Amino acid sequence: MLQPFDTTGIGSLPFIEPEEAVRFSINACSIPFWPQLPRRSFLEQMIPQFAEDMPGLRIDPSREVIYIDTEDTESLNRFYERLEGEEVFLLSESVAPGLYIFLKTARQRGFRVVKGQCTGPLTFTLGLKDSSGNPIYANEELRELSLLLLQRKVSWQIRQLREVAEEVLIFIDEPVLTAVGSSAYLGVAEAEVLRMISAIVEAVKSEGGIAGVHCCGKADWTLLIRTGVDIINFDSYYYFDSIVAAREALKEFLETGGYLAWGMVPTTEDIGSVEFDDLFNRFKEALSELGRFIPDELLYSRSILTPSCGAGGRDVEETEKVFRLLNQLSETIRQ
Repeated sequence: MLQPFDTTGIGSLPFIEPEEAVRFSINACSIPFWPQLPRRSFLEQMIPQFAEDMPGLRIDPSREVIYIDTEDTESLNRFYERLEGEEVFLLSESVAPGLYIFLKTARQRGFRVVKGQCTGPLTFTLGLKDSSGNPIYANEELRELSLLLLQRKVSWQIRQLREVAEEVLIFIDEPVLTAVGSSAYLGVAEAEVLRMISAIVEAVKSEGGIAGVHCCGKADWTLLIRTGVDIINFDSYYYFDSIVAAREALKEFLETGGYLAWGMVPTTEDIGSVEFDDLFNRFKEALSELGRFIPDELLYSRSILTPSCGAGGRDVEETEKVFRLLNQLSETIRQ
């Protein structure tokens, strides 16, 4: 269902109004995505957006702070009751208005493929803190409940998006993977990384979705391929060398049906100076380098394109340039 050098976005956009963001997304790439709007509200940032329904969740809107009150046993008991009752856990319109406007708009058109996203379980549990300032990852019970919550939210999201497209693609966003293994996260075991991400991948696939993992930095791509994911999305503008290091696993991954999503257009301040010719030449060099290890036909047929990361930190003009270059790159390669 994915076509060579299809284009899509990571999620975040700089708009305030969800209607404007949805119009942009639907017209900006071949695989439209529902937009996250962190400038509209801090509740649309990666962790708050998916923290809704967590037991003991506390929100301070004035300070833009969320945390988990581990002493709230009543909330914890209610959460277990909801799990046992197979209750639906969704993204509410208050934290994801872009999703609801996207669904409403897309129903009038229908698409070949649409894309959603989910905060990855490692990023979620290492970023969300308890009242003492400790990551909830360190609390085994909360770590497991977080995983169950994210699985339910992913399943619900795919069922909604399935109504407007033939196929649904979900990117599991794991920026924290760039730091796993560093001194800050020495307690994060490789086996647990594999288990947690694999659980979300399985939730996507159990609903018939296509599972991708996005990391906008260096990561252990060989490990991520072992999660059973369908698409590896990496920042090829800044961190191309990291994927070359995983070339043997990547070749087998592509041969068995996987896709490589190239984050080729920067969403940093470099977007202001980058020009298409430089971008295209850089991409040709990268393709040539990987082509030393992977047959060109395989590499070209199993590649799609994205920005290097979300565009929520850029202004609208810069974001327009990001997606203009992205589509120009796609069209030029296809020709």
